Amino acid sequence: MCITMTFAPFSIQVPGSTANLGPGFDSVGMALSMYLTVNVFPSREQKITYFGKELQSLNGEKDNLILQAASMVADAYDKELPCCSLEVESELPLSRGLGSSAAAIVAGIEWANRVLSLSLSKEEKTLFACKMEGHPDNVVPSLIGGLAISWYDENQVETVHVTDLSVELVLTIPSFELATSMAREALPSSLAHSEAVQASAVSNVLVASLLRDDWKRAGKMMNKDRFHEPYRQQWFPDFTEIKEKAAEAGAYGSAISGAGPAMVSFVPAGSGERVCEQIANAFEGYECKAVSPDVKGVLVQQLSLPA
Repeated sequence: MCITMTFAPFSIQVPGSTANLGPGFDSVGMALSMYLTVNVFPSREQKITYFGKELQSLNGEKDNLILQAASMVADAYDKELPCCSLEVESELPLSRGLGSSAAAIVAGIEWANRVLSLSLSKEEKTLFACKMEGHPDNVVPSLIGGLAISWYDENQVETVHVTDLSVELVLTIPSFELATSMAREALPSSLAHSEAVQASAVSNVLVASLLRDDWKRAGKMMNKDRFHEPYRQQWFPDFTEIKEKAAEAGAYGSAISGAGPAMVSFVPAGSGERVCEQIANAFEGYECKAVSPDVKGVLVQQLSLPA
């Protein structure tokens, strides 16, 4: 059972995200102009309804990520979530490496924050999100928008936030899913010191290039990753070919988006649709989307109800 409460209905919009950008493993992420939307209404029972073909498998789940995140926040303040009816729609395909899980976590935190009148700071929300996700690369950009370069150690989060981004993104999305847990199993448990030094140098130059809005140099570093792509590319039959085609079409660089299996290519502003069309024509069985960085992050707005 849950308590009933009267409140003005509201909506939560959370951007998806692409993580790693190649060698920025588990620490670098960018918000995307693709969204999870959750409409929240007062109710006599706790109910979450998912709309759209992509999300039908989630209907009936009693312990989904949105509810888990909201409950985590409520428990932290010794409060009880009131009964709510949630209507969920999403442009984010599940298990493709585009931040669908992170967006759900962020939505749950905002749900609890609003109905429990907690007035959480951005830093408090970020720490809750990282504790649940385990790393900051997806959840931080979904919360604050833009490019986020973050460090997390269970008790604190430090983030460098960039919103001046003169770039577009082309997503090449296969029809199959890939569980993050399976992608992580492919990673080695350790790297030799000399290998770690080289991998860190590549990551350092990537980050420095991103901060200078130098996407050409950042793209070069994406092709030199040593942290995860050499071990994960076995899951992607067209990994090399997509990277080559994107470069031929004018992309600065391409990388596995998060844990995959989607690929992300960073392209000059204004060229997204053209590059997307060339990649789509070359590879069957993929959905290709041109998107922009989202620089606003999560948005909560009151819903206007029909008279």
